[in-house]
Parts: sequence; C-alpha cells; structure tokens
Amino acid sequence: MEREDLSVVAALVGVSKTLGGNAVLAGLDLNVKAGEVTALLGPNGAGKTTSVSLLTGRLRPDAGSAMLFGLDPIRPAARARMGVMLQAAGLPDVLTIREVVTLQSGYYADSRPIAETLAIAGLADLADRRCGALSGGQARRVQYALAICGRPDLLVLDEPTAAMDREARMALWATVREAADSGAAVLLTSHDLAEADALADRVLVMAKGRVIADNTPTAIRAQVGGSTLRCRTTLSDANLMALPAVRRVERAGAECVVQSGNAVATVRALLGADSALADLRISDASLEDAMSVLLQADRRIAA
Repeated sequence: MEREDLSVVAALVGVSKTLGGNAVLAGLDLNVKAGEVTALLGPNGAGKTTSVSLLTGRLRPDAGSAMLFGLDPIRPAARARMGVMLQAAGLPDVLTIREVVTLQSGYYADSRPIAETLAIAGLADLADRRCGALSGGQARRVQYALAICGRPDLLVLDEPTAAMDREARMALWATVREAADSGAAVLLTSHDLAEADALADRVLVMAKGRVIADNTPTAIRAQVGGSTLRCRTTLSDANLMALPAVRRVERAGAECVVQSGNAVATVRALLGADSALADLRISDASLEDAMSVLLQADRRIAA
C-alpha cells in the first residue's frame, strides 16, 4: 500500500471543470507541498486561475476531488490555515493600513502582532496612511500583509509583485522565501518568469488544462540546455535557422532571439553571414526559453 505524502497540503486529483461551456480542466492532477515555493506557470487560458480557485474553495470541481489540509477546501478549518493574495482585490479607501490589517487579523485565532505584520510587508512607516491614498505598489504590499497576518500554513500569491518597484519586489521575495524555509507551503502564479525562477523550488507548467512539466527550475531549464543569443541582424528567420546548432528563432521588436545548442558554432557562423550584426549578447537558457520550448512541443504533439 502506497503511503500518503504528509508534506502535501493542497491537491487536485483527477479534476475536471467546465466554465461557460468550455472544458477548462480535464483530469488534472497537481499538488502543493509544505516547505516549498511552487510556481504555477503557463499561457493565458491554461487553467491556472481555475486550478487556484478550486484549491482555495472558490470553485467546486465537476469531477475528481480537491483537498486542502486533508479536508474539503470549503471547510472553515482548512480555510483558516490559508492566506490568499489575489491579483484583483480592493481595499477600503477610508481605513488606514493599520486599521485594515487589525480588522483582518481579528479573524484568526493566532494572528501575528500587528507591528510584526506591518514590518514584514514593509508598511511600518505607512501604517497610518489611508488606503485610498496608496500607490499601486503600496496597495499590493497591504494585500500581502492581509495574506500573511494569520500565520498561514499555505500562502497563495497571484501576481504578488505587480506594480511594485524593484526594492519592494526584492523585499517581498525575501519574506516569501523565509515563509517557505519556515515550513509553509507557497503557491505562486506569475507572468514574471524571472520572479518564478528566483523564488520557486518547483515549477508546474500548465497548458490546455493539464500539467506538462513538474520539476525544479534548474531541471526544466536543462531540458532546453544551450544558450540564448540576442542581437540585431539583417538575416531572415530562415537563414538564422540554417546556422549551426540553432534550435529556435523569435523576434522581439527589432531584436532577434536565437536559441542555440552550441553558442560558439552559432556565433562564428552568424558573424560570417552578417557583416551588419549588432548588439550581440549571449546568456544561458532561461526559464522563459524552456517554457517556450515546452509549449511549442506540446502544441506539436496536440496537432
């Protein structure tokens, strides 16, 4: 008999869900584990938002099961152990940050001290400012404070650093890592793949309602390997694809992005073929590169 993985705090098992007449999920399996930051990634329409809504009890599965701390996600005992930071969530304009955090903290039996929550979210100096006077980045920090004030065992973060400046983003990353290192499970959805790469212990890549990759960021990048070349070139995409070791070519405005399995061979040939080559930069394959390759492969298989 297979033993239950006690580190799993939230899971979808064989879940199907139809919304608006469209099959969004069909037999989806995924889980979130304690002590890990799990990044749920994929293109728009992949089913990420629906999956998060099922895990947090905001939607019910049509088939299969959703579990949160071994319970149905709608059970108060399960929901009390979860903190959620949604992408779109309003704040009461007339209340101060301190008042909003105090109000939210009152819903939990073992909430953090208010001063501690404000400090973790980087809001100590703004505590008496009314929410209606906040910038977009400051409002996101308040929403983060509301998510962590109850000492959650599962922290769900939907695009957490949207509208934040670099300093605030780095500070939030540090506190998210501290939460996971202290044993909490963190589920992160983000369109910022650099953020997912920096934070995640594990990456789940979704496409068309199913998981097509589940591994560490390093392992997923290794599936692509090689290097990424960025440059300005007069060569056509077809001519670039004909160069040695080139796997993929994309255009990003005036810049060309070339995925190569052997950067030295590709660059030598590129220099010889285009005397007008400019702004050449070379880097290791990124999580974004790996995602692109995985999604392209999935589309080919589906076709």
